[in-house]
Amino acid sequence: MLPAGKNRWWKGTVVAGLLVLLVFTGGVQRGITAIEDTYEKLKVFTEILSLIQSNYVDDVNSKDLIYGAVKGMLDTLDPHSSFLPPEAFKEMQVETQGLFGGLGIEITVKDRMLTVVAPIEGTPADRAGIQSGDRIFKIEGQLTKDLTLMDAVRRLRGPKGSKVTISILREGKTEPFDVTLVREVIEVHSVRNKDLGDGIYYVRIASFQERTGKDLDRALEQAQKLNSVALILDLRNDPGGLLNQAVAVSDMFLEKGQLIVYTKGRQKNQDLSFTAEHAGNFPNLPIVVLVNGGSASASEIVAGALQDWKRAVILGTKTFGKGSVQTVIPLSDGSGLRLTTAKYFTPKGRSIHGSGIVPDIVVDPPKLEAKAPTPAEQQARESILQGKSPREQKIGDQEGEGIDLGRRDIVDLQKDLQLQRAIEILKATRILEKNGNTPKAGS
Repeated sequence: MLPAGKNRWWKGTVVAGLLVLLVFTGGVQRGITAIEDTYEKLKVFTEILSLIQSNYVDDVNSKDLIYGAVKGMLDTLDPHSSFLPPEAFKEMQVETQGLFGGLGIEITVKDRMLTVVAPIEGTPADRAGIQSGDRIFKIEGQLTKDLTLMDAVRRLRGPKGSKVTISILREGKTEPFDVTLVREVIEVHSVRNKDLGDGIYYVRIASFQERTGKDLDRALEQAQKLNSVALILDLRNDPGGLLNQAVAVSDMFLEKGQLIVYTKGRQKNQDLSFTAEHAGNFPNLPIVVLVNGGSASASEIVAGALQDWKRAVILGTKTFGKGSVQTVIPLSDGSGLRLTTAKYFTPKGRSIHGSGIVPDIVVDPPKLEAKAPTPAEQQARESILQGKSPREQKIGDQEGEGIDLGRRDIVDLQKDLQLQRAIEILKATRILEKNGNTPKAGS
């Protein structure tokens, strides 16, 4: 028998232990309840699967039913998460190597509609005048409303020389129209450059591919040889690409140790940060970065980093807002899962996803005047998702559209108001420097 004091201690310990046990088991119980609830729902799923297999009027393939259910489950998450059946998983091409077949168009799902992020310069989509923000509501006459992003990509791709017709809705147009494109093997030249004179050098990044960082470094070496004193970095209609190349490009203009971008997810291994590893090759070069609604993903990372560190003036219109990380996970039967696992944040903690990068100076491009649609035209526009066929029309036949970026010069000072404004800003900076007032880059 325990002494009285020890007995009281023992009782207190038992009570405390019971409290801890109750708290602990309460947490476990909630976890168990959640698991049991999940299994109850899975039980309903297996019941439905069994009923379909036994009673549906036609024979059904169990694999098709299960794959369909998985696709439906991922549809409830976001447009960028998708299921890749074994065939699609095998067919996945390494686009980031800069060579792939198709139309040269970056697409996403926005407001439940297949939407163009941006065409790639010099490709069939670009030559046809496809624009950022265009809504593709049909591919070969079939509605895209219920297609996953990967399904849409597969339908747009095909053998070189084959044709595909897409039906487009465009803001400011009173009627939808069809565009027929011929597929090509798309070879992306991500960096193009030009001396604009007056010490101003222009660099255009069309997309972030495996060699983008090295190609940009060579372009900037050319700028140095020409004694260029200011830079315009054009990221307009750049749909993004490789994260490591966005980091490499940002690294060229930032100081060692400065944060470029970080990701946050539910798992600890999804929380990553990327910092500049070198003293920037061009630490004092005044920069204006051009962006628009077609600037997405990797291009938003670069623009956000340079803006947060006041390293460049961001000019143009608000970017697309694609700032999530997708991880492709192989599955046991040869299929794959493309799952959104994290989101990108700028050095100052701004979320890119859904928000985009707002320029320091907003300059809208010139817009063609469009008359307001009549009630009948508006009704027709709203009914197209129910299968109404649009009239045939070539985009490039309209004034101001269909410019072939593969044939014309990479800059057009007469028509490009955003580029004109960037040049004016850099010239003003030079004047201030000559007068003995050296503004900080990006201020």
